[in-house]
Amino acid sequence: MSEKKTGVLGGFKAFLMRGNVIDLAVAVVIGAAFTNIVNSVVKGVINPVVGAFGTKDLERYASCIKGPCARNAAGEVTKGVVIQWGSVLSASLTFLITAAVVYFLMLLPMKRWQERKPPAEAEKPATEVELLTEIRDALVAARRGEDPGAVPAQR
Repeated sequence: MSEKKTGVLGGFKAFLMRGNVIDLAVAVVIGAAFTNIVNSVVKGVINPVVGAFGTKDLERYASCIKGPCARNAAGEVTKGVVIQWGSVLSASLTFLITAAVVYFLMLLPMKRWQERKPPAEAEKPATEVELLTEIRDALVAARRGEDPGAVPAQR
């Protein structure tokens, strides 16, 4: 039982120590900080521009779809059915700004940089005939009792 636990714990440790997990953790932390910047831009720049045509707070844009709508002093809906389309608009703007910044400031420069790099010497993929020949040679070697990993003699 302890051997299995060690194997599971060892596998978990190997998973955590791979570079992908650490890169993902760094990306999440940077993403969280970046979200604050984008939210500040939306609240500090976009909302006032929209406010020039209406209210500064996009969250206040709503429509009553059923009955007369009533709100209490805290602004909560007490009567009727209200659709808060302003908060959806605000979230959509935040998403679009985030996507644009990620694309134009991160992905596009990375793509251009990768295009400038000389292409790595890629190994030519084996053709179907070559693969079938290797399989045939391995089967023949296995029947003879030879090492299937050995390189077959040229005919």
